[in-house]
Amino acid sequence: MSSQADSVSLYKIKKLLSNLSSKRGRGTELVSLYVPPNKALHEVITNLKDEYGTASNIKSDTTRNHVQDALTRTMQRLKLYKEPPKNGIVIFAGAIAGDGPPGSEPIEVYEIIPHEAVQTYLYRCDDHFHLEHLREMIREKKAIGILSIDASESGIGIVSGDRVDVIKVLTSGVAGKHRAGGQSARRFERLREMELTGYYHRIADHAKKIFLDDYAVQGVIIGGPGPTKSNFLKDEYLDYRLQNNVLAVLDTGYSGEEGVRETLERSADILQGVRLMEEKRLVQNFLREVNKSQGLAIYGLTDVEDALLRAAADTVLVVDDIGMTRLRVICKHCGKDEVKIVGRDTYMEEKQKMIGVVCPHCGSPDRVLEEKDIIEYFADLGTDSSAKVEVISAKTEEGRMLKSFSGIAAILRYKQ
Repeated sequence: MSSQADSVSLYKIKKLLSNLSSKRGRGTELVSLYVPPNKALHEVITNLKDEYGTASNIKSDTTRNHVQDALTRTMQRLKLYKEPPKNGIVIFAGAIAGDGPPGSEPIEVYEIIPHEAVQTYLYRCDDHFHLEHLREMIREKKAIGILSIDASESGIGIVSGDRVDVIKVLTSGVAGKHRAGGQSARRFERLREMELTGYYHRIADHAKKIFLDDYAVQGVIIGGPGPTKSNFLKDEYLDYRLQNNVLAVLDTGYSGEEGVRETLERSADILQGVRLMEEKRLVQNFLREVNKSQGLAIYGLTDVEDALLRAAADTVLVVDDIGMTRLRVICKHCGKDEVKIVGRDTYMEEKQKMIGVVCPHCGSPDRVLEEKDIIEYFADLGTDSSAKVEVISAKTEEGRMLKSFSGIAAILRYKQ
């Protein structure tokens, strides 16, 4: 996904999933609701009213009240819409178990407009939120197989979304081309051919399992040094479904695990629709600007924020695990504010400091705290200034490079 909206919205959903996955109710009192775009909202609300009535039969007063409160809050959210958004809507609501006594838990509500259409209407009331359908919706559907092969070793990899995984490395055990003394050349070649045939069959078996059974790839790219890859294809060892779906055959200097990565590097044109390649392109563009004497690259929180506020930033890159939050305390009496950007390690300490003191300007204790994930904050600034904000996976080589530049960088529209 290459657009800012997709990159940032996907980050938000992943973050929310991580948060929701640990939440539990004391009983079966957490509501999960998936509404597809073609489902009439009045029908959904009618169904929820029926569930509300059924919940009156729950014997536990606390559980009954929690379920009915969650259903009420869910229906209130739905009534804000005349019809479902174009991709539908997902709502999670319920009383999350905490350290307090039963019955003291506040009702939490999470509303999601997914980037992909909800396919099935689902209502569940359980002791946990049903997240599996949302996880499936954000899972990268496009997977490409990479096979790097020569006579000594082979590597099988999968490119999907923002990552490449080397799934299997096979060594051949095939003798080199130089025979031992006293062995006839003909016998040596015959044994070597038998070993190669067995090796090719092993590769084909693993490729079938990984590419078809495990990942259902949309295509295969084959690379490697020398003629081995061509011989392997010519003799049709691959399953016919893979053989007919080979996207490219590339010459590389390596095979095995290194060969998978080299094949990936040489496949930029073929893999244009894969997020990993888009992230490579974005980070490489930034690095090129860094290396120019009059380049347009900047990095660091302060400089990037300033460039966004001045509408000078064209593209902002930020790693997905930057782990920073923008805290802003506003005095209700005089309107003065205080802003801090904190990391996850100091988040709680700094938050307590900010809300635990009176306003330094007027002495009023009546102050309100606002907090926003730094990526979402920069995305909002990007929307206001028409800048593109791209979230880069920290697990990739490009993400690690970006982290060496403090994890956030930008390419400017013009030289400052």
